[in-house]
Amino acid sequence: MFFSIIIPVYNRPDEISELLSSLVLLNYYKNFEVVIVEDGSSLPCDKVIASFHSKLEISYYSKTNSGPGDSRNFGMQKAKGDYLIIFDSDCIIPPNYLTEVDHALNLKFADCFGGPDKALDSFSDVQKAINFAMTSFITTGGIRGGSEAIDKFQPRSFNMGISKKAFEATGGFGKIHPGEDPDLSIRLWELGFETVLLPEAYVYHKRRIDWSKFYKQVNKFGKARPILNHWHPKYSKITYFFPSFFLIGIVLAVVTAFLNSYILTFIFTIYFELLFIVALLQTKSFKIGLLAVFATLIQFFGYGIGFLKSFFLIQILKKQPQKAFPELFFK
Repeated sequence: MFFSIIIPVYNRPDEISELLSSLVLLNYYKNFEVVIVEDGSSLPCDKVIASFHSKLEISYYSKTNSGPGDSRNFGMQKAKGDYLIIFDSDCIIPPNYLTEVDHALNLKFADCFGGPDKALDSFSDVQKAINFAMTSFITTGGIRGGSEAIDKFQPRSFNMGISKKAFEATGGFGKIHPGEDPDLSIRLWELGFETVLLPEAYVYHKRRIDWSKFYKQVNKFGKARPILNHWHPKYSKITYFFPSFFLIGIVLAVVTAFLNSYILTFIFTIYFELLFIVALLQTKSFKIGLLAVFATLIQFFGYGIGFLKSFFLIQILKKQPQKAFPELFFK
């Protein structure tokens, strides 16, 4: 296989420099190419790219802004490889990444794979706390590759591989964002392609976001899921409702506490204490443990509110997704 690495970038020249620097250090013994797609940035990264031409086989394309999904499709159309690997620009790639992918696909080929994300020691405490909230089994069930089933895994586009054949059969990502990656996974399944988790193909996902941006991000995740359930009802799961159940439970805990009933308050107290202990043991930091509790609250509230609003508009009122949430769709 010849690998093409596709990276859409939007106003992130510093990120792309850090990502490309990690690609230079890959211990992969075969050749590969890198395709950078500038998605209408006002802060282009062309000068950064130029400094890597002697170190990587790299192509650079600039286009008008049309969103990450369309930019990935653009890059995959330009790519020469028969297997395409997609990274977000805020990722750092460990040296053995391509070696692990090549080995796994040669042992058992799959037309689409995803890998987990981890945090480096150099990340900020907030970044580590958000990483824990997004990846831990105790918060999300490990849906980003931490502990989900190997087969029927829904790869996330920050760390995803797809064969050229599968890309051409599906047409790639749709116009929705976020939600374009599970939508693609489901369409792949419908066409008979397999998606798998490669646990050793992890990346370090830096997520340069603050608490406000994190809330907006997970709120959009929540809005996207009922739309995906509407498009693909066969693949809807009760677990997608859990953050909303959590949100409702918190509200009920507060209400019942005023009525001198503390059962729900006790249950949530135990949960957050357990969450703090797990985060403390994993990160070995008291501060990050506390921040992980805060990050989890933001995640559940943001996602839960977005999900409930979207569920009401899409599933109950039967509104068209593009009209109900135009901010989730690129033209």
